Amino acid sequence: MITTTIQQLREFKTPFYHYDLELLDKTLRVAVQEANRHGFYLHYALKANANPRLLAVIREHGIGADCVSGNEITAAIESGFPADGIVYAGVGKSDEEIQLALQQEIGGFNCESFPELEVISQLAAASGKTARVSLRVNPGVDACTHHYITTGIEENKFGFPLDDVREATQRCLSLPNIEWTGLHFHVGSQITGDEVFRELCNRVNEIQRDLAATGLVPARVNFGGGLGVDYDDPDARPVADFAGYFRVFAEHFKRLPGQQVHFEPGRSIVAQCGSLVARVLYVKEGKNKKFVILDAGMNDLIRPALYQAHHRVENLSAAGTGALEPYDVVGPVCESADCFGEALLLPPTRRGDLVAIRSCGAYGEVMASRYNLRPLAPARFF
Repeated sequence: MITTTIQQLREFKTPFYHYDLELLDKTLRVAVQEANRHGFYLHYALKANANPRLLAVIREHGIGADCVSGNEITAAIESGFPADGIVYAGVGKSDEEIQLALQQEIGGFNCESFPELEVISQLAAASGKTARVSLRVNPGVDACTHHYITTGIEENKFGFPLDDVREATQRCLSLPNIEWTGLHFHVGSQITGDEVFRELCNRVNEIQRDLAATGLVPARVNFGGGLGVDYDDPDARPVADFAGYFRVFAEHFKRLPGQQVHFEPGRSIVAQCGSLVARVLYVKEGKNKKFVILDAGMNDLIRPALYQAHHRVENLSAAGTGALEPYDVVGPVCESADCFGEALLLPPTRRGDLVAIRSCGAYGEVMASRYNLRPLAPARFF
């Protein structure tokens, strides 16, 4: 729930990203507490939101960082994350990015292909460094979410297929300046049921048994992220179910003695603390529907256009007034895809009303663009 008063919100030019730092802090406390209950390690996924103010809050809770670019590594270091707590993933790491990671002596690389292994080995040898490497494996588990955010199926640009795990592990052991540290998995995002995570545990148990038969035991297993949040009713569940999430892995993953278990939460940490606040420019009367036209567009929040994602939309100015009516809520960008939702039920809405698009803390500001040469919306902290 946005507790900031309308009077306070009207002081700011719209659109802007509204961040509830108290909720972010609460979410982190719960996540860390539940992870610690099982001895699990956390790395925040910067790709969800890399706003420096938010990174400073996250860093204070003592968790590591999950990065997917050289610039994210730099942002994590500059925000005070310890280098040895940084893991670096991505299918297309450039030579410069790998060299940066080696120079910073990060905690490890999540490696995704044979050619990448060779390049990391060569660059590590040239710089006199040893690269700690975990192999990202596609376990063949369907995340049952939008196909753009399903990453753990067998044929995918991410990671090694199951059939290559033994060979990839042996390659790690044979290459100079490579230290094999374990296995990495990430099957997808916005997963709201336990079944996918239970299946992932069972599949990883099988992989470990297969490796153990050859005398290989991964020192760490990283299950990535994927825990979903409630986009329909964010106020009912402002903090994701970290207790249930970690319990699944504690009960179903057959952890080996001394083995570290890592996770990379992103969306579940920051999604609910952020909203996109916009102002109604016009209410257009069509023949069969009404359009609420906002001053925020798909350049500020691309998820509905890109993923057909649903976000709760609230009229902050008219909350609790009048019977609800269906509106199509759209932005000003010159694209038909610039739509935040169709037939959304809102109270009578007028020009000048303030509207909040909820659950925008993840993949909102960080994916913004200047399409149509629109300015980037600023962040406000409350």
